[in-house]
Amino acid sequence: FILYHYSTIPRGKMAVLQPYPDFLSISDWTREPVSTGTSIMAVEYDRGVVIAADSRTTSGAYIVNRVTDKLTQVTDHIFCCRSGSAADTQSFADMVKYNLQLHTIELEEPPLVKTAANMFKSLCYRDRDKRIAGIICAGWDKRNGGQVYSIPLGGMCVRQPFSIGGSGSTYIYGYCDAHFRTGMTKEECIQFAKNALALAISRDGSSGGVIRIACIEESGVERLLFTGNDIPQFSNE
Repeated sequence: FILYHYSTIPRGKMAVLQPYPDFLSISDWTREPVSTGTSIMAVEYDRGVVIAADSRTTSGAYIVNRVTDKLTQVTDHIFCCRSGSAADTQSFADMVKYNLQLHTIELEEPPLVKTAANMFKSLCYRDRDKRIAGIICAGWDKRNGGQVYSIPLGGMCVRQPFSIGGSGSTYIYGYCDAHFRTGMTKEECIQFAKNALALAISRDGSSGGVIRIACIEESGVERLLFTGNDIPQFSNE
């Protein structure tokens, strides 16, 4: 398409529409990959796990979605938090979800969280040179309870009591190390995750929007949403 503008003309002369330079050639964001450059985290507690993420999706410096849901459900009790390329992480989540459905049919019981994490690990490692995907896989199963597995770029897989990821995580390592403690209650984990993501959002240009939280236990999944004034503020700037 072509954008037009009125050229600067002397008074009394006829106004003439002049074409702007090609808008698409000026806008670099049209050629940037869509990214969930982001802030994600998960925390274990005694009865399950709390997972959380911001909601901003970017293409370069352009925000293409303010309310993305980066907490992707793969089974009734297993979720993944996605960071990196939106297309890559969505395709990985779809593949793992499909394979876990087959796995459930074969075993006639729900899959383990570790099984889902290893599926993500295999995909991330296999395509480590072609895809950009950082995953946190978390959930509950009857064998090991609540579990959090971190699968960063490259395809490593390690279980952690809490995990953070995405571009915003670089700003909150100190906060998380200082405030995390074992044995936190569900409510304390929710507040811990909410504060950490609020700090990441305030510093990271690729993180923003709302804070989505999910609590996964044997009884099911509880979803929480924090917007506007519900998001903690740590600075007046």
